[in-house]
Amino acid sequence: MNTDQESEVRRAQAGSQASFINLIKQYEVQMYNVARSIVKKDEDCADAMQETVLKAYRSLINLENPAFFKTWLFRILINECNLILRGRSKVLSLHKEEGSYHNTSVNAERMDLRDAVYRLEEVSRTIVILHYFRDLPLRQVAELMDMTEAAVKTRLHRARHTLAEWLVDSAERRVNI
Repeated sequence: MNTDQESEVRRAQAGSQASFINLIKQYEVQMYNVARSIVKKDEDCADAMQETVLKAYRSLINLENPAFFKTWLFRILINECNLILRGRSKVLSLHKEEGSYHNTSVNAERMDLRDAVYRLEEVSRTIVILHYFRDLPLRQVAELMDMTEAAVKTRLHRARHTLAEWLVDSAERRVNI
């Protein structure tokens, strides 16, 4: 982040709403793209972005280093997106318990790569989405996820292995039908 942006963050921390709005506008398109790649639905993107902006505004004063504003903002966004996905999975579980959700094996047979990615656990799913769907370099993914680059690489390796197993199993089921 350049010193102009750091100054803008400091002004926003001092209470300048205009400075905060300017900061958010700089990242609005990137935020939408990241949210869209994680939650898929436009209405969920809007919800995630709205909650992110609200939480960022309320807690901006707690940001110790203005140079990390973008990373901090995107961490909030990723967390909000994951909250939305967790909420969705709870709804799906309720439908499944009520018997209105399709048989899991039928769903597995129709699995494509994107569906498989969304079945990964939260951290791995987010890393895969940021790296492969949003084309972020591993260094930037590590920064956004507050992890080492080695940890991100390990998660990616495990996620690719898991995805390969799921997709091979799904393909084998389709062949055997």
